[in-house]
This record gives sequence, structure tokens and C-alpha cells, in this order.
Amino acid sequence: MVKISKEAALQYHENGRPGKIEVKPTKPYRTQTDLSLAYSPGVAYPCLEIQENPDKVYKYTDKGNLVAVISNGTAVLGLGDIGAMSGKPVMEGKGLLFKIYGGIDVFDIEVDEKDPEKFCEAVEKIAPSFGGINLEDIKAPECFYIENRLKKTLDIPVMHDDQHGTAIISSAGLVNALEVAGKKIEDVKIVVNGAGAAAISCTKLYVALGAQIKNIVMLDSHGVIYKGREGVNEQKSMFATDRTDIHTLEEAIKGADVFLGLSKGNVLTQDMIRSMANNPIVFALANPVPEISYEEAMAARPDVLMSTGRSDYPNQINNVIGFPYIFRGALDVHAKAINEEMKLAAVKAIAKLAKMPVPDIVNEIYHVNDLTFGPKYFIPKPVDPRLITEVSAAVAKAAMDSGVARKEITDWETYKQNLRVLLGQETKLTRTLHATARMHPQRVVFAEGAHPSMMKAAVQAKMEGICEPILLGNPDRLNRIAKRLKVDLDGVEIIDMRADQEQGRRATYAKHLAEKRARQGYTFEEAYDKMYERNYFGMSMVEQGDADAFITGLYTKYSNTVKVAKEVVGIQPEYKTFGTMHILNTPKGVYYIADTLINRHPDESTLTDIAKLSAHTVKFFNEEPVIAMLSYSNFGTDPDGSPVKVHQAVENMQREYPDLPIDGEMQVNFALNKELRDDKYPFSRLRGKDVNTLVFPNLSSANGSYKLLQALSPEAEIIGPIQMGLNKPIHFTDYESSVSDIVNITAVAVIDAYVDKIKNKYK
Repeated sequence: MVKISKEAALQYHENGRPGKIEVKPTKPYRTQTDLSLAYSPGVAYPCLEIQENPDKVYKYTDKGNLVAVISNGTAVLGLGDIGAMSGKPVMEGKGLLFKIYGGIDVFDIEVDEKDPEKFCEAVEKIAPSFGGINLEDIKAPECFYIENRLKKTLDIPVMHDDQHGTAIISSAGLVNALEVAGKKIEDVKIVVNGAGAAAISCTKLYVALGAQIKNIVMLDSHGVIYKGREGVNEQKSMFATDRTDIHTLEEAIKGADVFLGLSKGNVLTQDMIRSMANNPIVFALANPVPEISYEEAMAARPDVLMSTGRSDYPNQINNVIGFPYIFRGALDVHAKAINEEMKLAAVKAIAKLAKMPVPDIVNEIYHVNDLTFGPKYFIPKPVDPRLITEVSAAVAKAAMDSGVARKEITDWETYKQNLRVLLGQETKLTRTLHATARMHPQRVVFAEGAHPSMMKAAVQAKMEGICEPILLGNPDRLNRIAKRLKVDLDGVEIIDMRADQEQGRRATYAKHLAEKRARQGYTFEEAYDKMYERNYFGMSMVEQGDADAFITGLYTKYSNTVKVAKEVVGIQPEYKTFGTMHILNTPKGVYYIADTLINRHPDESTLTDIAKLSAHTVKFFNEEPVIAMLSYSNFGTDPDGSPVKVHQAVENMQREYPDLPIDGEMQVNFALNKELRDDKYPFSRLRGKDVNTLVFPNLSSANGSYKLLQALSPEAEIIGPIQMGLNKPIHFTDYESSVSDIVNITAVAVIDAYVDKIKNKYK
């Protein structure tokens, strides 16, 4: 579990624009005409259309993509009744999750009202603004009444996520865990520890899936809930047992097949788990401390099928797997409600997804990610990019089939494609990068260990499980800087390459370099002096197998870094050069741009190598390259100028790779506009294809283009530079790189290093 300090959390919320969400216009507003259309007098026309036909509100406003996250602050996270205003950061956070995972706009609304009747009245009055209502952090039992009433009085989807989100995700996990265990839901004995809103909702959904009430025992803070017990409310009484021989959790759990914990930490003992049936299923969902730790449960029963609410253990039950996509599907058909059919459809879609092959950046090609359906993977990961398409579509279809949809979807493939475009590629790319690196963390050397950004990135990468960082620098200085930055270097290896105790390692590295570069005039003495420089020393660590990857570039000029990389690790033998690529993750898609840093004025041969390297690198990210080689002219219209070398490089590539979609030279507008290109140049090998890889004719154009896009499009994410063509995983940053930029490059370097090991293993 990532450790979060108070200072870091407060700084995150305060820095820049306070809070986590904002409102942005979606229509032009530059001219007087734009403003007249947006407001008076133009706005009157859609108003009158909606008055005539209320359903047109979905056509002319954002209602169909707008959810209210509403709370009165009576049960905020584990903090309890802290009040409506104090809960606002949580509601903003929920809005952020809605947006990044489901593409859904959110207004967070904190209602300072504890009386259920008055609270409902407030929500009912504002409901016309929204396409859906997400109730959040409202204490039980009031939350049951509030949700039930609003579902009856409103004609839009209403869901209390604290109840149903956990229920849907845990139900999907239970369905799959039972399959792994070889058990049937109608036969299993279930113990539920906790009787709050989430526990009640989970148990109801288990029953809807086929669990027998007679096989369920529920406990609250007073023990087993049995028929005739005083003080039991209506919701709990639904699951009151007839058994009179059990009163405690220890007694109830003997012989049970399933344990669901929504209570408090450390109430389940190893002996209790040992007393359960074979292949026991344990969902210990108390946060932040589960009812029993993963390690204790596995030690007690190696056959246990375990889930927690934590991200650092297998089978995390996380509501973000559900609510963005459930509301997405409901909104897209203008649903009047979220009903049981839609919830069950979400359960089945999530459960089914866990059985499908896991997508990963290098899974198909290099078999890096080994997640397969079984005891350690029966719930999809929150970063799975297919959740938005599979769950949303299942929910939308269930809404249509159950009669609560106002709008029909007929072309499901087009619908899913639109969802992918809506969401963008962040989840698919950046989050999967980190998830993949976490599968096989490597030893990564960070050259400029004293640089605040690099130090923070190294620590963050360690906290996220991406790598085992090694910082180069003087330990005393690094620790002073860490103390000033409030960065915890515990567990981070520090190597002072200039210290006396490193003499032996410097000598070994120098000997190897001198032998390798003897024909270039290197002597041992010269090589030994070089080992006092961070790039020579760090790259030598990777070259000699003392580390797996190397990150540099915050201080050092690229020209020097390139020179050292060529000397120490060298270029892959099939190429004459190496290059770098930047990935632009934009709302319109992901684009791969090369060469952005290394080759200033490439000739025909160098451009051919860059194109080859680009094709290989795009495949590394599990994409099929579609390459446009760019210039200021199209297909030979300038027969004498600099485009000639691009033209010749294209001929080389097409001759050597007849099946690769690559063409040029062409102007960038033709590369990115498929319709324009196909109309003007129908002979192109790229006909009908969307270009995702752009090879520029020189360093100035490539570097300037990605930086221009970065400056003009703040929403575009830039990942890079990514090294292409060196013999070892040596990756670069630059002085502008943020902490997140360096962490992203670290993830790429880790995957690169692991893939390199796999390739060498099978040579």
C-alpha cells in the first residue's frame, strides 16, 4: 500500500488551482456570434424545444452526461460524521474518478441536512439538472430510506455507491471465486461480518445470484443476528438466522465456505480460517486494515481464495471497477433508473472480463504479464481498459431489455468504439505501463540522485512497486536533500561512485571499457577517470549486470549522454544509429513521434534505421505501426530538395518490409487526415488507415513539433524520450521532466529491461 503523508496530501489539493475538478466550455466562445448562440438570444430556441418535448433536454444540454455526487457527510470514508463541507474533498475525488474512468461530468453537491425527508426534498428539487444521482457517504439506516424514496420519485438513475458498488464488484468476485473453488452458490455457507449499508446490499445481491438465505449468517457489533433478537432493524432482520447454537464469529465461521467482512480490522483469526471448509473464500474488505491480512490468511490456509480492498494484493475489490461504467451505460440510453437487471448485468460483465486474456503493452509479443484466471486473479484490475466497453455496454443493454431506457443503441461495436474515443488512452497506456512494470520490478540506477525531481521519482517508483531504485551520489548530501524534501529514502540503495570503497568496482568497469574501446585509443587510466562521471559509472553498472536499467538526463547535455551511451553499451548490431521517440497521448489518440533527440540531420540510411526502430518500438507497446514519413512535400513533388532522402528511405522500407503500412514523403496534414490523403493520393500504401507513427525528416522538426503540441495542448500527455536501438536499457529525461514524466520513463525502462532478459534467455 502506497504511504501517503499529510503534507503530500494537502499539497496535492492546494497546489495550482485548489481542488481536483473544474468546468470547461465545450462550444466556441471567441466571437460575438458564438456568445449570442451560447446565451441570449440564441439560447431561447433550445429552451422552447425542451419545453415542447422534455426528452430533448438530452439533445441540447449536458444532462445526459452529468451526474450529481451528493452527500450530507454523515459517513465519510472511515472518518464518520464529519459534516457536509468536510466531505467535499471526497466528493470532488469521486467526480475525478467519474471523469477519468467514465468520461462523465460531475457536480459535487454537499447538502447540510441530516433529516432524511428534508434531504430527499433538496435532491428532488435539483434533480432536473442531472442525468443521474450518485449518493455518497450517507450513514445507515437513513441511506436505505433516502435511496428507496429517490428511486421512486425521480425518473433518472439513482445509486448509493457505498451499498451497490461494493455489492456489484464483490458479487463478480464471488461468482468467479466459486468457479475456481469448484463450488455452487446455492450450496455454499456464507458468513457476513458487518451489517451496514454495504454488507446488506452485498448479501442481497448474493441472494439474487442464487445464494440461499438459510445458508447465510450475518453478524453485527453485538454478534450473530438471529430471529427474535431485540433491536434489529428491518434491513438486518432480512438475514436473521434460525440457528440458536451460534453467537460469535468464531462459532459461526466453522465449516463456512465464504467469509465477507465489512466490519473492522483484525477480527478474523488464522484459527477461524482453518476451521472453514476446503478452498475457503475470504473477502476481508475493511479499510484500511482488513479483517485479516493477506499474509496471515495465506499462511493459515494455502488453499484460501482471498480478496481485500487493498491495491497491493491480488483480487482487489475496488468500487472504481463498477460505478463509472454503470452510470456510463445508464446515461448513454437515458435510463430512468438503475435497476436490479442492470446491476446483475454489471456483475456478469465484470466476472466474464476476468476470464478473458489480459491485455498488456507487451503481453502478446513478449509474455511479460502473466495474469491468468485463477486463485490470484478472479477480479479484473481497475486499470483494465476494457471495463468501459464491456460493463457499460452490458448495463446499457440491460436497461433497454428491462424497459427503463429512453434511447436505443443498435450498433454495439460503434458504441464501444465511441467509448474508447471518449475515454482517451490514459488508462490503456500510462496506467498499464505502471501495472506491467509492477509485475517484474527491476534494479534501476538514477544518475542525478541529488536532483529533487529524480529523487522524488525514484522514491515514488519504489512506493508503487515499479522498480528497486539505486541513487548515485554522496549519501550525506542525498540524505540532507531528502530530509529537506520530506522524502523517505528508507530501502533506497545509494552508491557513492567516488567513494574509496568503490575503487574495485571502478577498476572493473574501467578495465572492461578500456578493452572494449582499445581500438579507439582508450587506456585503462583514461577509462578509470571516466568512472568518476555518473553516466559512465551508471551505464557500466547496467553493462556489467550490476543493475538492469539506467535513467539520466536532468543535468547532462544530450550530446554527452549520447557519446557515453555509444561508448559504454553500444548500438544494436543491426542498426547504424539509435534514436528516441516521444509518445503523444491525446484526446484524438496515441501518436508515436521520432526521432526527437538524437540525429540532427539524418541521411537516407539513418532515416531508414529510424523508421525500423520506430516500427519495432510501436510493436513493443502492443500497437501495429502505421507510419508516415514526413516532409514539406508530397510523394516526390520536390525532386531536388531535402525531401529526396525521405523519399529514398520510404523506398528502402517498402522494399525490405512489403507488408508494413508505411509511406511518404508527405506533409503532416495528409498524414493525419485519412480522408484528405485517400482522396488526393489513392495509391498510398496507407489507404484507409489511421496513421499512428510519424517519422520526421530531421531533429528540429521532430523536437519542435512535439514541444509545440505539448505547449498548446495541456491535456495531451507526453511520454518520453524513449530510447530506441541501444544494446541496454539506457533511457533519457531532460531538465524539463516532471516527477511523473520520470516515473513513466522508469516504467518503460523496467519493461525494456525485463524484455531484454527474456530475449537473452532464449537466445
